[in-house]
Amino acid sequence: IGSVRPYVNFNAKHDAEVLHRAMKGIGTDEDAVLMLLTARSNDQRQQIKAAYKKAYGKDLVSALKSELGGLFESLIVALMTPPVLYDASQLHKALKGAGTDDDVLIEILASRSDQRIKEIVKVYKKEFGSKLEKDVCGDTSGHYQKLLVILLQGSREEAVDEGKIEKDAKDLFAAGEAKLGTDEEKFISILGNRSAEHLREVFDAYKKLSGSDMEDSIRGETTGNLEDLLLAVVTCARSRPLFFAESLYRSMRRAGTDDDTLMRIMVSRSEEDMLDIRDAFKKKYGASLYTTIQEDTTGDYQKALLYLCGGND
Repeated sequence: IGSVRPYVNFNAKHDAEVLHRAMKGIGTDEDAVLMLLTARSNDQRQQIKAAYKKAYGKDLVSALKSELGGLFESLIVALMTPPVLYDASQLHKALKGAGTDDDVLIEILASRSDQRIKEIVKVYKKEFGSKLEKDVCGDTSGHYQKLLVILLQGSREEAVDEGKIEKDAKDLFAAGEAKLGTDEEKFISILGNRSAEHLREVFDAYKKLSGSDMEDSIRGETTGNLEDLLLAVVTCARSRPLFFAESLYRSMRRAGTDDDTLMRIMVSRSEEDMLDIRDAFKKKYGASLYTTIQEDTTGDYQKALLYLCGGND
């Protein structure tokens, strides 16, 4: 369940007026901006954008950008972006220019549903004029690239195939722990193509068979980006909220905050599963996500993130 839900007595024209007033004259009323926008669903924000343009003849996002700055501005712009376009542009940013932001590729491609991945691929093409798969292949290599390409197909099997559970577990064991060297292809094809429900049963069978968790075997058998991607796929199959809770924890509990990751997850999960993420965070780390954000951020940026978090556990 998300922390941000559609606002009940919604009136786009009225909201556009409130934002206009908040940006008029000297200085901006940041509180009014952040309280309004974090309390509307993304769909409602798009309607406010349309109403604003109709009333004032200019683009709301450009207006906000000219008034705000820093991390707070980036967060507000992210909130104003339709979700699929937001994913697509994060991927585009991760791929263009020198170097690749593999964390972004891994996070989005391992965690989004098949349906969503298909939509991202479409929007990416429309928006950036190139094929996402082609861009991914241009920037990555080896088994890591192969698994990314499999995930980009957005065609995981449905449901659980009872007849394959034991065999998959044995194949994974034979491909890794039971041999010298690793048969990465086997890991990639099983973890990349089976449904999450099916994989959870495979992980249980694997544990019985090998005595170790799937994650530990992956850590022992692979390295680098491939290891990170496989671990992300396994964690998402076990529990998507746990995957995001772990990513959020890592983004904050270090010297310097990884604001890109913090912002991306808080924005993209606010309407999906933020309450479940909070729950997973508390269970795993014994601290609330809310207080962790509070300790790691400041100013209007912090306030907006806390509204997206939705409450203290």
